[in-house]
Amino acid sequence: MHTKRGGKEMDGPQPDLITERLVLRSLGPGDSLQVATLAGDPGVSKYMLEIPHPYTEPLAQEWIAGLAAAYDTGTDVIFGLSLRDSGELIGVAGLIGINTEHSRAKLGYWIGRPYWNCGFATEAVGALIDFGFRVLGLNRIYAFYMAGNPASGRVMEKCGMRHEGILRQHIRKSEQFVDIAAHGILREEFLADSGDPHHSR
Repeated sequence: MHTKRGGKEMDGPQPDLITERLVLRSLGPGDSLQVATLAGDPGVSKYMLEIPHPYTEPLAQEWIAGLAAAYDTGTDVIFGLSLRDSGELIGVAGLIGINTEHSRAKLGYWIGRPYWNCGFATEAVGALIDFGFRVLGLNRIYAFYMAGNPASGRVMEKCGMRHEGILRQHIRKSEQFVDIAAHGILREEFLADSGDPHHSR
């Protein structure tokens, strides 16, 4: 498939991204049970902005079935996060709502609770930001998280994203209105921080 994303064109199937400990790969039908199990954990779902609870395997199957089309049309690039040494799926991360007119995308991710506090989120988010700027040619990547989940903000800041403000009572979660924090990073900031020789300060 020949698809334009963020100012650049990509051919072929969704690529894998390899980090020190992870493989970011496309998701398939065989991942639905693990996705439902991890994302359906109340400790995870309470911080997720757009995934319902309870999150069942049929819901995961339906979601996974639509990912290839979203990639082909250039709107979303969603990766399963698998451990390199075992292949075990531990979470999901992606760039969502890719807007070619404004060259921006929203970053989203979650990690299953058994794999918290291991640095996997930072590793995955860093790879996604690099992919978004270097491969997709985006100008801006942004992310939202519930203000009651500061650990997510720390992950974003470790990856160079800047706190941009609070959207007060922006969503309803479990029948309560909650604040949402916004972080973002620009291509020029990413290139400067990464020491890219082609970036002029």
